[in-house]
Formats: sequence, structure tokens, C-alpha cells
Amino acid sequence: MRLAADTLERSKASGQFHSVKGTLVEWIGHLTGATSWQKSGRDEHTAGEAEIQAAEVAGYLQGTLDRAQGKVDAVVGAVTGDKARQIEGNLRHDKGKADQEANGPA
Repeated sequence: MRLAADTLERSKASGQFHSVKGTLVEWIGHLTGATSWQKSGRDEHTAGEAEIQAAEVAGYLQGTLDRAQGKVDAVVGAVTGDKARQIEGNLRHDKGKADQEANGPA
């Protein structure tokens, strides 16, 4: 199953939004002394960070699959003389590598 890049980006953006919102709510809770806001903000921040990490893992795994399948297609294309398949395989491999680098550990 191929995860669409826009789905992963929306998930990352949603996670970032909730992370920042949670931090702000927690900060307001500290300013006002409202412990329920502090806890609520901390929980939302944590959930946002988890959503970001899940999207990065999914992107990295998809990159790994693309990289492997691209290598297979490139080799099969080279062996059979199918230049189009070889080129498409190389492009998929390179895209997979870029996805891994974009979503890999910092």
C-alpha cells in the first residue's frame, strides 16, 4: 500500500499544529495556575509529537519500499535491455532514498 505524500504531509502539519497548540495551552495554564489547562496542553502537545513521529516512520518505510522496488526494476530493466524500466527504476530508487533522508532520524 502506497501512502500518498500529501497524506503524510497533512499528518505532519496536523501534528505540528497540535504540538504548538498544546504548548500554548500549557503555558496559559502555568500563567493562570489552571492545572487542568496545564495537563490538557501537555497531553495535546504529546499527541501532536506522536502524530509527527508516526508520519515520519510511515514516510521512511515507504521510502525503503520504493528504494528496494526501484533497484529491482532498474536491474531487471538493465538485464532485459528495457531502458524505460531501468530509468523508471532508478527514479523510484532515488525518490525512495530522498524520502528516507527526509523522514529518517535527525
